Amino acid sequence: MTTKMKLAVGASLTLAIAAFSAGQSILKEPAVAQSGSMVTAPSFEVDPFWPKPLPNQWIIGRAIGVEVDERDHVFMVHRDQDSMFGGATEIGLTMGVSECCTAAPPILEFDPQGNLVNAWGGPGDGFTWPASNHGIAVAPNGNVWIGGNGGGDAHVLVFTGDGQFVAEYGIPGSEPDSNSTTFFGQVAEIEIDGDNNEVFLADGYRHKRVAVLDLNTGAFKRYWGAYGNRPVDGRVDYQPGDRPQQFRGPVHCAIPSNDGLVYVCDRGSDRIQVFRTDGTYVKEAYIAPETLAQGSTWDIDFSNDPEQKYIYLADGQNFKIYVLDRESLEVLVSFGGGGRQPGQFYAPHSIATDSRNNIYTTETYEGKRIQKFVYQGMKTMPAGHQGVPWPADRM
Repeated sequence: MTTKMKLAVGASLTLAIAAFSAGQSILKEPAVAQSGSMVTAPSFEVDPFWPKPLPNQWIIGRAIGVEVDERDHVFMVHRDQDSMFGGATEIGLTMGVSECCTAAPPILEFDPQGNLVNAWGGPGDGFTWPASNHGIAVAPNGNVWIGGNGGGDAHVLVFTGDGQFVAEYGIPGSEPDSNSTTFFGQVAEIEIDGDNNEVFLADGYRHKRVAVLDLNTGAFKRYWGAYGNRPVDGRVDYQPGDRPQQFRGPVHCAIPSNDGLVYVCDRGSDRIQVFRTDGTYVKEAYIAPETLAQGSTWDIDFSNDPEQKYIYLADGQNFKIYVLDRESLEVLVSFGGGGRQPGQFYAPHSIATDSRNNIYTTETYEGKRIQKFVYQGMKTMPAGHQGVPWPADRM
């Protein structure tokens, strides 16, 4: 690389870091249960030994999606692991300059004990691999759906669990149109409702809507915008106290619950909006509403009980996980905080729960990892932030 190129890259990185850091000043805590009160909520401890080390001197890039299947196998998708901005020193083996390391395949599958059991993904014949991987879901039949938020990613892909191509839905390279029924606009997250054979797309980075497909055929079924409005593609701004009538976006998650509701992350507007599955608006809640830059509502999953009583919310701008009461959308507690040690976060991006109520999170940017938080049962604790959920016997 020439000196001029190095200076250009350095300037670009400086600007990117400055833009990211602009929203990182200390912000007011979100509205929570009354200050000083005690709440009963799920509790967790980080497992610093999960997953086990990867083989082949593989490293993980920006970890951008996580899903747990019916066997409690954990699937994750990551990206940029072999790019200049992923860190040339990390891929020395690939570049031929050192004995470590090389990029892991984009899709990694772990068993409950943290063993890597499968790894696949990347460009191939008959389909267009996303320019920037984003989002992953596993269907009841074991098929894996992925999206993308890079340039030209106007489609979603379906593979078997071991990476054999099944289908491509959408038209790669399409220009944005939030009312299109034939293509998408940089899909962020994907969630599957197996009972009703439907796929919910958080669509997404360039579109400003939720889109629903048929699970078996990929046929387009319906879509909607904020408050159930017809979506538009124009710019939407947000300042604390605003109630934008369109999704500002990115529309970063669209998660159906067992009782016929859909929870949508409008990340840039710090809010969760709740709908019926037909797109009828029900209610909304703002989380850490003074958060600017990338916003506070990045991804959610539910506690694994019949009532799905609790929501777990990943906040990648404030570096924490919130536990909400699903009925009231009230924040009960939060945990984590910024840092690189186990139980801390650098941009927690996606979240999923398994059958035992354990939580899995992925981190983007310089986080580049997946973490497991082991469910410790219900505990009574002070409302508000709990700090790092470090194992009690190691304090």
